[in-house]
Amino acid sequence: MAERFIGLMSGTSLDGVDGVLAAFSDAGRPTVVGHATADFPPALRAELLALNTAGDNELHRAALAANGLVGVYAGVIRQLLADAGLVAADITAIGAHGQTVRHRPGEFDGLGYTLQLDNPALLAELAGIDVVADFRRRDVAAGGQGAPLVPAFHRAVFGRADHTVGVLNLGGIANLSVLPAAGAQGPVLGFDCGPANALMDHWCQTHTGQPFDAGGRWAASGQVRPALLARMRADPFFAKAPPKSTGRDLFHPTWLAARLGDDASAPADVQATLCELTAAACADDLRRYGAAAQELVVCGGGALNTHLMQRLAALLPGVQVMSSAERGLPPQQVEAAAFAWLARATVRREPGNLASATGARGERVLGALYPA
Repeated sequence: MAERFIGLMSGTSLDGVDGVLAAFSDAGRPTVVGHATADFPPALRAELLALNTAGDNELHRAALAANGLVGVYAGVIRQLLADAGLVAADITAIGAHGQTVRHRPGEFDGLGYTLQLDNPALLAELAGIDVVADFRRRDVAAGGQGAPLVPAFHRAVFGRADHTVGVLNLGGIANLSVLPAAGAQGPVLGFDCGPANALMDHWCQTHTGQPFDAGGRWAASGQVRPALLARMRADPFFAKAPPKSTGRDLFHPTWLAARLGDDASAPADVQATLCELTAAACADDLRRYGAAAQELVVCGGGALNTHLMQRLAALLPGVQVMSSAERGLPPQQVEAAAFAWLARATVRREPGNLASATGARGERVLGALYPA
């Protein structure tokens, strides 16, 4: 009988929670048999965003926000079970990523930290299912970046025996996995490329009142500002070699404001330039670290941005740029499915990270188990 796991993901885009119900074969390959989503209540979203920067009474506010997040998680779990006609006893465990509010690995005497708000004990109580959480900190403790953790999952699901594949997740931050063909020399790589939806969504919300640029239509209406793009790309992060990871700690509205200058008077052009920044940074990284790639599989909310996908294709001639849906897993299910996969690895005491991606001293069993 196939094992069933639930994966829950709320990413740096802060647009809500994606949950999947995945059934695993004996070989460990997941099949998504259910998908549910829930938006964040506006007050919770605002608080989670605010907690990315220093403020008053943070410990108290963070604890309450974690409880609020778990309330949304529990609703997604109930929906997944109801849709599948299952009960809690049918699920082996839940993989709950939590909401990242700080990500500073390696910055303090070589050992930094990463912090995801969550209350897995409360989630286990509400769901009546074992919960695996806190996936990233073990990798950081082993000298790694704690991110990205998805390359091993990408290899299991999207890897090909005959050619190299790039997998690009476009959430709030863009991260790239490079999966060599079976038998090819070189390790699996994975690292963050820079901002994706985080800055584009912020700019769109500020100037149009919409939470995101649907299809990239607003960006497509503007013109890229070369000088602004150059100022953005001058940030040292883009030239840094992997392993590397980032988040809202670096790419936040203040970072953008410091580079805008007179270009701020043309909002559509700024949106076009932000889109080009993402496309150019990701394309450059694929050429630099995955030059043999014949296809780029794109997932995350950015895969639904038609203009961004067109820019990636234009910047990567000779590479087939496709949505992960064309490889059997819709873009908004990939990250949640990865944390179902990681939860299974934890339960089985199997490593979940790839040291070649995160820079850790070796592979580690990730996460902590909270029994129901």
